Amino acid sequence: MLWLLLTLQTLTVWKPAELASLNPEVLGAPTIADGALQFDGLHDGLIVSLNPIAGWDKFTIEVLFLPERDGPPAQRFMHLADEQGRRVLLETRSPDGISWCLDTFLRGEKDECTLRDMTRLHPTGEWAWVALVYNGRTMSHYVNGLNEHGAEFNFEPMTSGRTSLGVRLDRQYWFKGAIKEIRFHPTALPPEALQHY
Repeated sequence: MLWLLLTLQTLTVWKPAELASLNPEVLGAPTIADGALQFDGLHDGLIVSLNPIAGWDKFTIEVLFLPERDGPPAQRFMHLADEQGRRVLLETRSPDGISWCLDTFLRGEKDECTLRDMTRLHPTGEWAWVALVYNGRTMSHYVNGLNEHGAEFNFEPMTSGRTSLGVRLDRQYWFKGAIKEIRFHPTALPPEALQHY
C-alpha cells in the first residue's frame, strides 16, 4: 500500500474554505450551499493564480461535482494552464440536457489528446466523482471509480500557471452545477484507490 502512504502525505484538497484562502478572482456570483460551490452556467467562475500539479510527471485529479439539468451542451468545470501553453481540462458533454459524458483533455508541448465517449452517459442532478489519471505514459479517466477511456500520450510536467473552476480560463463554456471537493495527487492512483459516489 505504498501508494496510500504517498498520497496521504502529499494530497492537496480544495474545498470552498481552502479556495477562499487562495484569494481567487471571482467571476459573476458563485455561491456556497451545502458545502459546495454553485455555478449558474452563465457568469459564475473562479480563477486561482496557482497550478497545483506544476512539476509533476504523474498525477491524479479527482473532482466531486454535480452537473445540473439543462446546462450548456459543452461545459468546462476545471481548466489548468501553464506558462508554456500546456493545458489540462475536465469537461462535460450533454446531448440532451438531462445526461452527460466526461470529456478530458491534455495539451503538451507538441501534441494534444481528448478522451470522450458519448455512449457512456450519466444523469444530471446527481453527485459523481470523476478522475483524470496520468501515469507518465497513459491518460485515463474515470467516473465513480470506473474506467471509461484511456490513451497513450506524452505529457511533459507543467510549470506554474493558473486554474479556473466553473469556466474555461478564457471565460467560455460555463458550467452549470456544483463542485464540492477537488483532490490533486502527485501519483497515478490505481482504480481501487479512486473516490466513488
